[in-house]
Amino acid sequence: MTKLKFPKPYQHDHAPVKNINDLIGEQLTIGQKAADWVVARVGSWGFIIGQSALLGVWAIVNVTAWVQHWDPYPFILMNLILSLQAAYTAPMIMMSQNRQAARDRLEAHNDYEINQKAEIEIRAILETLDAQNCAIAELHLMLEELHNKNIPAVEPQHDSGR
Repeated sequence: MTKLKFPKPYQHDHAPVKNINDLIGEQLTIGQKAADWVVARVGSWGFIIGQSALLGVWAIVNVTAWVQHWDPYPFILMNLILSLQAAYTAPMIMMSQNRQAARDRLEAHNDYEINQKAEIEIRAILETLDAQNCAIAELHLMLEELHNKNIPAVEPQHDSGR
């Protein structure tokens, strides 16, 4: 009988996986959180609908003169306010996008490390399965040999008492 060989049990020697979003969220400054908050609000349908309604009311009130004309047509004050809004919103969007790109790079690197760890673990599993297949084949041969040695040449008995 050959001695069956099995690989040593796999030892998990790597640190636990960390959530990149939690790590980055802990490091955000107040300004970065504010920029993300502004971007989340400005990039929503609620903001688009609300701003469109406000601009529509602004134009209607100033064209129809329901109230004193504070910004007559062609709405120079409204253009100034929208320009200021765009001037401050665009850099906030860029800051948020740059931070998102940095987060994406960290997540991609984290995924790469996890994939490397998984590949090592899969190799260990495949080695164990290969060893088990060899052991099963060896055991099958041993059972076959035992079966062949222990079967006597016995004639079938017939019941003659009928």
